Amino acid sequence: MNQILYYVQIAVSIILILLIAIQQRGTALGAGFGGGGEVYSARRGAQKKIYYATIVAATLFLVLGVLYIVIQ
Repeated sequence: MNQILYYVQIAVSIILILLIAIQQRGTALGAGFGGGGEVYSARRGAQKKIYYATIVAATLFLVLGVLYIVIQ
């Protein structure tokens, strides 16, 4: 059971990294450090779905981490 949780958490972490990387597409390096003075715009369409998928993946990653610690 521990090994299954371990590998699922690795898969979720890779998915989370990809989702975050997709959100940063089209921005300069300064965006990673909080730079960029762009104006706020509402998320629409695919960008909104990617945003919600990132929240779900991050929550799942956290839950799997806590579950892995509790089971050990």
